Amino acid sequence: MSAARAWRPIAWPAQLRRAGVLGINRRNIHVLTRLNPKPLYALVDDKLAAKEICRGLGIDVPQTYAVLERFPDIRRLARCIGDRQEFVIKPARGAAGRGILVVRGREGNVLVLAGGRRMGQEEVRYHLAMILSGAFSKGGRPDRVIIEERIASHPALRDLAGGGAADLRIILLLGRAVMAMLRVPTQGSSGRANLHQDALGIGVDLATGRTRGGVWRDRAISIHPDTGKSFSGMAVPCWNQAQAVAERFASSVSLGYLGVDLMLDANRGPVMLEANGRAGLAIQIANRRGLLWEVQEAIACAQPLEPARPAGLYGYP
Repeated sequence: MSAARAWRPIAWPAQLRRAGVLGINRRNIHVLTRLNPKPLYALVDDKLAAKEICRGLGIDVPQTYAVLERFPDIRRLARCIGDRQEFVIKPARGAAGRGILVVRGREGNVLVLAGGRRMGQEEVRYHLAMILSGAFSKGGRPDRVIIEERIASHPALRDLAGGGAADLRIILLLGRAVMAMLRVPTQGSSGRANLHQDALGIGVDLATGRTRGGVWRDRAISIHPDTGKSFSGMAVPCWNQAQAVAERFASSVSLGYLGVDLMLDANRGPVMLEANGRAGLAIQIANRRGLLWEVQEAIACAQPLEPARPAGLYGYP
């Protein structure tokens, strides 16, 4: 039997549509073009711009230790991090978790990452140069390096995350939360809580704030891939506060389709990491339901947006 005849789809596109599943093409063509005015992407594509908005709204964000903007700035890395043992290095315009280093400790000049990997001084400098050159940014544009505080994971989530820290992704339509999941690092994700980097997604019921199904490598699962333990029915800490923070931010930037990522700190509550105007769709697998009907309702209710061009923010000349 030929490979073409042997292949069978898990579900046909028409079946997915009837089940209310939102696909990537429909999201791009019918959702983003109608709900997200293109000039406003700069407010969330640049993590420094998003931080400024958060500060204006009174939303807690990780402290920024330093911003490296030029290649000669790499030489002052040691001064920027001082004697700090934990911090995060990330591209200002990165996407899909690429280029992020979560540092959990140091051994002299060697950085120990959350996944256990060690990076020497020369390798770190090379990585910083890659960020500045745009290797991890959207469109390959020259970028900046952010060195910021590493937020500790809430004690209720530490057993899930192993060596990394779990965060919370909330999808919002017209400023209203419609779906959520915990993003949990695995042994293969090197401490990063991003599904593109092999992390686990765990759906969260909006009404109760309790976990439900999961998604890993684009497949529905019900047990943790590293521990084999079930993660269903766990209460997400700071749940109501997290929803309120996400909705406050989404309403301020006027992007109709938005993903907001937050860390949940035992003492500080929700701490916003970043926002994504093109948030992925695997969250539907984790929650065992689709976004299509809610998206269609949002599009029907949306008013045409003609936003003024934002000024004085990162990302604009």
